[in-house]
Amino acid sequence: MASWPILSITTFLPILGVLWISALQGDDEHTRRNARWAALWTTLVTFAVSLVLVWRFDPASPEFQFEEKTSWLGGFSTYHMGVDGISLPFVILTTGLMPLCIIASWEVIQTRVKEYMIAFLALETLMVGTFSALDLVLFYLFFEGGLIPMFLIIGVWGGPRRVYASFKFFLYTLLGSVLMLLAIMAMYWQANTTDIPALMKYAFPQGMQTWLWLAFFASFAVKMPMWPVHTWLPDAHVEAPTAGSVILAAILLKMGGYGFLRFSVPMFPHASMDLAPLIFTLSVVAVIYTSLVALVQEDMKKLIAYSSVAHMGFVTMGIFALTAQGVAGGIFQMISHGIVSAALFLCVGVVYDRMHTREIAAYGGLVNNMPLYAVVFMVFTLANVGLPGTSGFIGEFLALIGTFRVNIPVATLATVGVILSACYALWLYRKVIFGVLEKPALVALRDLGRREILVFAPLVILTILFGVYPKPVLDMSAASVAQLLENYQAAVGPKKAAMDVSRPPLTVAK
Repeated sequence: MASWPILSITTFLPILGVLWISALQGDDEHTRRNARWAALWTTLVTFAVSLVLVWRFDPASPEFQFEEKTSWLGGFSTYHMGVDGISLPFVILTTGLMPLCIIASWEVIQTRVKEYMIAFLALETLMVGTFSALDLVLFYLFFEGGLIPMFLIIGVWGGPRRVYASFKFFLYTLLGSVLMLLAIMAMYWQANTTDIPALMKYAFPQGMQTWLWLAFFASFAVKMPMWPVHTWLPDAHVEAPTAGSVILAAILLKMGGYGFLRFSVPMFPHASMDLAPLIFTLSVVAVIYTSLVALVQEDMKKLIAYSSVAHMGFVTMGIFALTAQGVAGGIFQMISHGIVSAALFLCVGVVYDRMHTREIAAYGGLVNNMPLYAVVFMVFTLANVGLPGTSGFIGEFLALIGTFRVNIPVATLATVGVILSACYALWLYRKVIFGVLEKPALVALRDLGRREILVFAPLVILTILFGVYPKPVLDMSAASVAQLLENYQAAVGPKKAAMDVSRPPLTVAK
């Protein structure tokens, strides 16, 4: 097993499922059932193989592991794959959620089932590849390639305004990535390599760092998304099918945060230090403003979508605090949000499949005939609020502590977002779950079925487990985070010391 290209197997195994489903003939019920089972087994086997990475991963080493390197594109670039403690959690999050998405789509998707399953499997390969690529060209191909399946998932199987939402999603993300492509070309001309580990050690001129940082920022800010380039997200979520919303919120949004950790901070440390106030400002605005916008939403999916923008504000704030607690909190918050937001969109999907409406006003009193659903929804609502004992608390708390050490006003203002998140999340829960069951259409609603319980059970367990025992995620990334911050301090230390010396001393009036 030691000689296996285990990372490439994990990345490209879903393509075998694509080929298998593509070979199925016809479009009858038998073919659709075979396509579903083929997709499910492919994602389950891929998840099982990815667990081998966890089993053989050495958390004490900050270096890239499971590396595979081969020349391609005529020697201009290399096929270089590898993971460290920062990227591996996102690989496992991706492979773990994909089977749940297939199960959640089992009965909901009845048209073009083969094409739907093919799109999801292709998307899995591209997402895992994004987190595993150690070459700029390879990263860009995976990063941008993920746009195509998600564009089709929204545009073909989405809601009434699916075409508008899919094109808005595509154009926003593509525009930012064009600037990143220009930056990649400039980095190659400057350093004469596209190898990510080599570029992380290369000292780019300080003036050049600012422009490169801004170019990468344009792409990652749209992907997260950060305020004010977040307006594509609510439309995409509302129109996407349930499983599409799950992947969009749980995985695709995390690529922006991952990009900041992999590129912006290690490759452009001086620009990261100089432009950290910009990130803090945008993060605080995102946390407070989008939380206020969430308070007035009438559509459940839109409310959760704006909630995602607010929670990503904690991530960017923690990362650019550039403290051990802040960066660890940002990573943990992304993993936790991947689980909790995925579950919340699945909760919306449960009632939407029964009622075909996401309007909050159409519900009320569901605890009376859907008690199991009420319990599940409550767990994820409280995790979204950041209640201690759930995974949502750990990431937010660490990000706030890490930011508090470097900027007290920013951390204080961001704490307002925690209060606002409790307001909109508990308001949504009260309107949907509590009250008198008086609407005739709701009386006949059935509680969670076996397939839905199968989807929610692992998400509930992980939400509570990581809330009381976050050690597995924190330990996996600890060594890589420590090395990231050590390299950052070594790069900016002299400049930071000079800035501290140049500041006038504080005087206390007598």
